[in-house]
Amino acid sequence: MNRIKEVLEEKGVKQTWLAEKLGKSYNMVNGYVQNRQQPRLEVLFEIAKILGVKPQDLIKEKK
Repeated sequence: MNRIKEVLEEKGVKQTWLAEKLGKSYNMVNGYVQNRQQPRLEVLFEIAKILGVKPQDLIKEKK
């Protein structure tokens, strides 16, 4: 599970903007945001860099 949706909301950033910065389709980013699929580790690090957060800030523990 990831926290990409929460971090986007905290930063006031849209999925379309993130998709453009990543060079990925909106549908791909939406899959990450909705937790239907998880980004590869390299992509997770790139998302963290773009959003100005630590990679671990994008991951939530499963309870």
